Amino acid sequence: MAKRDWVWDGGRASVDLVNTVRDRKISPRELLDTEAALAEWLRLAKLADVTAAEARPYLDAAHELREAVDRVTRGELTQADITLLNGWAARHHQPPPQLRLTPEGTPEAHIPKPEDPVASALGAVAVDAITLLLEDRPPTIRVCALDTCGLRFVDRSPARNRQWCSMARCGNRAKARQHYARHKTT
Repeated sequence: MAKRDWVWDGGRASVDLVNTVRDRKISPRELLDTEAALAEWLRLAKLADVTAAEARPYLDAAHELREAVDRVTRGELTQADITLLNGWAARHHQPPPQLRLTPEGTPEAHIPKPEDPVASALGAVAVDAITLLLEDRPPTIRVCALDTCGLRFVDRSPARNRQWCSMARCGNRAKARQHYARHKTT
């Protein structure tokens, strides 16, 4: 499988799912283009350890959920998106951890796999989006200021004025361009 261009700068699982479409401002590029990609994203997001075969029935639904999360976190609330989020949130079922003894007799935690781990993981993303919207001081969801990026992120800066998805990626590029432009004219 090809190495994906995943980013985890969104600040929340729901925003990181939105960021599985890259370069939204110029030429959107789909990263969740196969069942294997969805399975990989779920595993790297620490939501579910599933196979591509288990993810297969959910690829289109993941795209639909992602776009609904994007709309509602940007303030475009519709009843259809709210219904979709609530429906997925209801599917988030994580069995409680169980206590087991190792062969040496020491206790260890065992976390059983949910009956439908992909649906439960996508449900966790919906729960995360709902929680994000209902926080006491809802954070600001921003779009990276770099003209070619388009990644979304949760702005938790004290002044709520963060501009870039990541200083290491886009912030440094923007500052280097500004520096070059200033020095080019002198």
